[in-house]
Amino acid sequence: MPLVRGCEAFRVAMPRGRRPQSVLVRLVAEDGTVGWGEAAHSDPGDTTWADISERLAPALLGLSWERPEDVSATAEFGTRQAAAAVDIACWDLWCRTRGLPLAHALGGTRTSIVTGARIDAGSLGVETLVSRVNQAVGSGHTRITLTVRPGWDIEPVRAVRAAYPALAMAIDACGRYTESPEHLAALEALDAYGPVVIERPFPAGDLAAHARLQQRVSAALCPEINDLDMLDAAIRMEAGRALGLNITRFGGVTAARGAHDRAYAAGWDVWCEGSGAFGIGQAAAVAMAGLPGCTLPSDVTDPASGPAFVSPPVRSSGGVVGVPLTQPGIGHEVDEKRIAALATETMRIPC
Repeated sequence: MPLVRGCEAFRVAMPRGRRPQSVLVRLVAEDGTVGWGEAAHSDPGDTTWADISERLAPALLGLSWERPEDVSATAEFGTRQAAAAVDIACWDLWCRTRGLPLAHALGGTRTSIVTGARIDAGSLGVETLVSRVNQAVGSGHTRITLTVRPGWDIEPVRAVRAAYPALAMAIDACGRYTESPEHLAALEALDAYGPVVIERPFPAGDLAAHARLQQRVSAALCPEINDLDMLDAAIRMEAGRALGLNITRFGGVTAARGAHDRAYAAGWDVWCEGSGAFGIGQAAAVAMAGLPGCTLPSDVTDPASGPAFVSPPVRSSGGVVGVPLTQPGIGHEVDEKRIAALATETMRIPC
């Protein structure tokens, strides 16, 4: 008999939002235990919803599986976003049926993790940027990531470094740079301000450019990596020394844990990124961030001023968020009624 006897999916937008922002998956076991998964879904043109409702969910209900890893083969039926939502739900369900916290099931060793904050420097003036950094530092965040762009990069980074000489700072270039002399000079100038990490200096997939730049800068480069084959190639080519681990981008908890293990074995630094707007994706990222290789502060929490859809909310206190170790699964209860009320579309395979 398959473990899962029913599945629901919800396409959900935040209150007052105009577009769906997440797809949530609710799995029900034979004994009535419920597991939840989430994937960000900001592009109404992608196939995440159809993949879950038409392919992944039917395949799962007909599948006999003992461990969440056994479900990985279903990923071929959909996008990584769709596979991630289902995979997170399978892990949550499996852990809850066994009374096991997800962090322990993954091999996590931490009781809490430190958090970072991400600020888009490209849309702010220098004074406003420094003020935003001051607020984040005052909230306890131990790493600040500044998003920059060509033409507006050195000046904001210089200002933040002058205001906070000892701050652990990362720079996210969003893949906007090339190997032109002007861009390379800017990236080397940014490196002089002592960032811990330079994320995505070049477009995703251009590992050769990352490898060449890594030889020229002291900061660890973090190329955008979406699967295990690309990670293996990046390690082999020495195209970076850091991995931003996003469960959705890798297609689920199973693949993300594999990426962590490979990066950790290669001596890379790792941090986790939450995905989605409803707390479930963030909760899974917190559990992942408890793994021993996650050495850098992680971006895993909900906005402090936003609504909470899980209890307790996944929020930082003084720059620290606890890893749930006394409750099974993701360690948070989901507000099912509120999510159902906000859903713009619902799929249900009767339980």
